[in-house]
Amino acid sequence: MSGDGSKRKRQGAGEPKPVAPVQPGRARTVKEIAAAANVSVATVSRALQRPEVVSETTRQHIHEVVKRLGYTPNALARNLRTARTRLIVALLPDIANPFFSEVIRGIEQVAHESGYSVLLGETQSSLVREQAYADMVAARQADGIITMSHRVPAIPIHGRLPVVNACEYVKDNQISSVYVDNVAAAGIAVDYLVTLGHRDIAFIGGPSSSPICVDREQGYRLALQRADVPVNGALMAVGDFSIEAGERAIELLLSQGQSFSAVFCANDEMAIGALRALSGHGLRVPEDVSVVGFDDIRFARYTTPALTTMAQPKNALGREAMAMLIELLNDPGVPPRKRVLSADLIVRGSTAPRSRQR
Repeated sequence: MSGDGSKRKRQGAGEPKPVAPVQPGRARTVKEIAAAANVSVATVSRALQRPEVVSETTRQHIHEVVKRLGYTPNALARNLRTARTRLIVALLPDIANPFFSEVIRGIEQVAHESGYSVLLGETQSSLVREQAYADMVAARQADGIITMSHRVPAIPIHGRLPVVNACEYVKDNQISSVYVDNVAAAGIAVDYLVTLGHRDIAFIGGPSSSPICVDREQGYRLALQRADVPVNGALMAVGDFSIEAGERAIELLLSQGQSFSAVFCANDEMAIGALRALSGHGLRVPEDVSVVGFDDIRFARYTTPALTTMAQPKNALGREAMAMLIELLNDPGVPPRKRVLSADLIVRGSTAPRSRQR
């Protein structure tokens, strides 16, 4: 009896373990992805874990194969497909920009109330960095993304993308967004300068690749048209939202001999740079030149003089973005929506009626 038992044990130990067949269109290993993509296993691993070291063409090719075969690179997530990480990724282009701090605080508040954690990702407007964070969602290492740029990274998953766009906006109707009406807000700022008697109003805009910058320029133009003031292209400069860009723009306008009694800047940091440059040229604010910013960052009230600006509801933008993402995660069938909030004019010491001497 014991001999028979030993025999049965030896036979069981020697038998190969059954291997589950790979379902059509469903890859189980990195090796299968590599074979399908005709690249090495090492290249696939790098593309999934360190995409910045792989060429754009190769990375896109591998991601196409991953999407087609439905590969999930995280083993734990593969076994627990319905589980949540309770982690979301908040992508912002520049962590040094003080505008985003209040937006992030709003995101964190709702996330904490709902049992989620937030991972901040600074992209520096890099497509590679954006994609690396997006791949975390595909790998089930994060549940969703709030992106604060005008792009939505590709996520190789089936169905509705767990993405919400905040502050900026994308034209994709399948992506929910929350932002302010930048055309209307910029128009309010310029309308205010017009009511103070200003007609030679300079504009320092942001990069044209950003929809909100295009909108703020449009608001500037429309306000001048309403006031029957010709748009003077020589009074328009382009910056990158930095303090240094505001300084450079004023230096450029003055070096070209442009005369203006007011400046509207597409964000507060450039307005702060404008204040510094004007002072450096002996021009007084607001006696000689009025300055208006956009955003109402914390430092705006502490400049000399304090900055007049269009205040965005930064905390509300963050809270609404997180609430929209949680709603989407709970019900992927919820219709995408665009939520538009209002911005308010905050009048401080940097603006005044146009001097009679000018």
